[in-house]
Amino acid sequence: MMDAHLYNVNIAWTKDRQGEMSSPELSTTVEIATPPQFPKGVEGIWSPEHLFTSAVSSCLMTTFLSIAENSKLEFTGFSCKSSGKLEQVDGKFLMTEIILEPTVTIVNENDREKAERVLQKSEQHCLISNSIKSKVTMNTNIIVG
Repeated sequence: MMDAHLYNVNIAWTKDRQGEMSSPELSTTVEIATPPQFPKGVEGIWSPEHLFTSAVSSCLMTTFLSIAENSKLEFTGFSCKSSGKLEQVDGKFLMTEIILEPTVTIVNENDREKAERVLQKSEQHCLISNSIKSKVTMNTNIIVG
């Protein structure tokens, strides 16, 4: 059993609808803003909606890397396109669905089913997916390379 962990994030407003995100545990900062779909939103800067989507997608990757190693899956590549769907439901804005499109490059065609199983298991065990109420949909792509 793992002890509880805290992940610290600091947000500071900089101007207009923009701010900066940092953590005492990390060496880089990230500029954040209201997305352009909202009044006075800003183009080209990470939004909470992008960060929410990326949290699910990056958790899939890190979970996959762990399970693939434990399963001794031979692979040479992992990438994941993802989309977060923002909708208004009962007068509230919600991230209703996260669509994940992971691509795994395997060495041997014989490992295709194993790679698919590892991806499915990774999605089921992703702690971020398990922590949110948004629907998570995954469309997998396994290629031999």
